[in-house]
Amino acid sequence: MPKFASLLASLAIVSAVAIAASAQTPPTVRIRGTIEAVDGSMLSIKSREGTDMKVRMTDNVAVFGVAKTELSEIKEGSYIGVTAVPEPDGVQKAVAVHIFPENQRGAAEGFRPWDQRPNSTMTNATVAQTVKGTDGQNILVKYKDGEKKVLVPPGTPIVTFVAGDKAELKAGAKIIIFGAVKKDDGTLEANRVNVGRDGITPPM
Repeated sequence: MPKFASLLASLAIVSAVAIAASAQTPPTVRIRGTIEAVDGSMLSIKSREGTDMKVRMTDNVAVFGVAKTELSEIKEGSYIGVTAVPEPDGVQKAVAVHIFPENQRGAAEGFRPWDQRPNSTMTNATVAQTVKGTDGQNILVKYKDGEKKVLVPPGTPIVTFVAGDKAELKAGAKIIIFGAVKKDDGTLEANRVNVGRDGITPPM
């Protein structure tokens, strides 16, 4: 019995640690929208859904520009993110592609549901092969747990991340924040803001 009691106590401790660890991971919110005002570190944003939101930027906030680029910049070995809608045959039909700079290789690698539009997905992966097809560019991407075939139709927005500046965060700018942290008091905080360059709305 003492051994059984000791085992139960150990399990209880493990459970408590796991619960504490999960409690320490604050929920995050993805925000797409337009900056309406900037007051110091506070951004007032009108979300894509029409909600007024306030997001506080951290002191070390990273600002990245989302700049238009060309399909020809996607080469074998490129690390890309593909916003797509699955076709019946399993091919991911791209609605936007973003090219990561080399220092962001591996960021959020994998395949997951996405909220750009109903039924959309996101695949962050390395380009293994790219071939021009009759309906657009056919790209095979590989990530640590698998691979996906992607079709990039003509006219699909292709963008890349470039180093930005807080001065770009001004009224009228279109932004996407991938993971604003929801604090205990309900406020939102962001350590990275991605802002469209030259009037671009980040398409991902």
